[in-house]
Amino acid sequence: MKIALDAMGGDHAPEVTILGTRDALKKYSNISKVFLVGDQTRIEEEMKKHQLTDSRVEIVHAPEVVEMDESGIQALRGKKKSSIAVATGLVKSGEADAVVSAGNTGAAVAAATVKLRTLKGVERAGISSALPNEYGICQILDAGANPEAKPEHLITYAVMGAVYAQNVLGVAKPKIGLMSNGEEDEKGTAFTKETFSMLKELEKSGKAPFDFVGNVEGHDLFESPINVVLCDGFTGNIILKSCEATAKAMSKWMKLEFKRNPLRLLGAAASKGVFKAVKKKSSYEYVGGSPLLGVNGVCIIAHGGSSTLAIENALRVAKETVTAKVNPHIEEALAAINAQSTTEE
Repeated sequence: MKIALDAMGGDHAPEVTILGTRDALKKYSNISKVFLVGDQTRIEEEMKKHQLTDSRVEIVHAPEVVEMDESGIQALRGKKKSSIAVATGLVKSGEADAVVSAGNTGAAVAAATVKLRTLKGVERAGISSALPNEYGICQILDAGANPEAKPEHLITYAVMGAVYAQNVLGVAKPKIGLMSNGEEDEKGTAFTKETFSMLKELEKSGKAPFDFVGNVEGHDLFESPINVVLCDGFTGNIILKSCEATAKAMSKWMKLEFKRNPLRLLGAAASKGVFKAVKKKSSYEYVGGSPLLGVNGVCIIAHGGSSTLAIENALRVAKETVTAKVNPHIEEALAAINAQSTTEE
């Protein structure tokens, strides 16, 4: 398996991308090649500094970088030799099986959509971001790729999210919920009501690879046995960033409160294992990256502030997605649904 890594993408690149690559290659023997795409001089310096000498690493020079504050599509047009564009091009040419980037999300989405195109039956790709809940993993789909989605886009997201949950997360019959302002069937905007109706019809057809549980609310992300929560990319991105900010704030508040009293500090020390376990379950570092589902290739988008551990796990997610043959399964599921729709017409 060959993975193209945007070595210049992220707030702490290229150091963390080099270290993440080093650690991933030590752990995963079935990764046969990692293309480090970016400024060759800087990459070589970091490789030498951190003693990355693995023969499975190959540097692919890309002289330009898309900065985090740039417009993704405009940067893609103006910086055709950027690290994200060149890395995605390796997937397009078949030289790599997947691309991973912690850089500009808009540029990563634009590069994958323009260069790789979408799978048959997919009009818009969506980012599937994982949140931990009481029952395992709940995916938010879309988490930012398509801010102005249409109801039919969310139907495709439901199928893609279910396929990913089945083949990567091991969920036999995923439960799908639609994000709304109440769980009652009549709640929501015109957009969510139309989506709700379409999901109900698809479930009734018997071709849906999921169980539709209806409308869900914010608390269901963490408290209910739901595998995928559907929403447009605008809503999904706000939810995701709000959850991240809340987790950081809670961590900071707890540290401050523990420091107010020596007995509390003693209790914190005794509970160190608990805190580590919670961090492992909730931190984006362990999640690694979010797949951009629907493009004709595997694209994993990692957090802009990714650490070494986050990059290592993003490479793991890429490996798992390729191994599970998620894209062929998505096409099969969509083809089955479309075939029935054509027959009924």
